[in-house]
Amino acid sequence: MTSDTSEVTAPLPSGLAAVEQEIARACRDFGRDRASVTLIAVSKTFGAEAIVPVIAKGQRVFGENRVQEAKAKWPALMAAYPGLVLHLIGPLQSNKAKEAVALFDAIHSVDRPSICEALAKEIKSQGRHPQLFVQVNTGEEPQKAGVAPQEADAFIAACRDKYGLEISGLMCIPPVDQAPAPHFALTAKIAARNGLKNLSMGMSADFATAIQLGATHVRVGSAIFGHR
Repeated sequence: MTSDTSEVTAPLPSGLAAVEQEIARACRDFGRDRASVTLIAVSKTFGAEAIVPVIAKGQRVFGENRVQEAKAKWPALMAAYPGLVLHLIGPLQSNKAKEAVALFDAIHSVDRPSICEALAKEIKSQGRHPQLFVQVNTGEEPQKAGVAPQEADAFIAACRDKYGLEISGLMCIPPVDQAPAPHFALTAKIAARNGLKNLSMGMSADFATAIQLGATHVRVGSAIFGHR
C-alpha cells in the first residue's frame, strides 16, 4: 500500500450513521428484524487512520479484499480493539488459505475445489472455523470469480460431502450494468433449496434492495469511508 493519500477523500463523518439509518429503514419497510442484518464495513485500501474513527463510532465488523493487505494492518487493530470481526470478501488463492484461516472470521469467496481442499486442510490443522460463503457468479461473467448458478447445488454438496466444509451461506456480486434484484433473488433461491441461511448481498448502491430480498450481510465501503 502506498502512503500517498492525495486521491483519498476523508472518511465521511456521518457515513456510518447514514448507512445504519438506511439499513434500519429497509428492515422496517420489508418486515425484517434489524438484528438479522450484519453491516460489513469494507475498509479495503484504507489505513488504520481511516478505520479507527469508524471503530470509535461502534462498528465492529469489517471486510477486506486481499489477504496481504489485511495481514499488514489488522493484527494491530485487533489487538488494540478486542471484539472486532474480519471478513474476507475478495478472491482467495489456495496458497493464501493458511493466512486467511488464521486471520479472518469469515471467508466469502469459496468457489473452486482447490480452495475447498486448502481450506479443509487449514481448518483441521489450525482448529479455527471461519464462517464460509460460496460465491455464486450470478451474471456468469468470465472476469469474475464464483460458481455458475447451474453448478452451485453440486458444488455446495461437494463442499459438504467431499471436503467436510460447513457452508454458512452464499455471496454474490451482480454485474454493474444490470439491475441487482434478479441476481439477489436467484442467490436467495439457491440458498433456500440448499438449506443455507446466510446471504452476503448488497453494497453501497443497492443494499436496501438486497435486504428486501433476504440479505443477512451487506458489504458497504464507499458510503462509510468515502472514495479512494
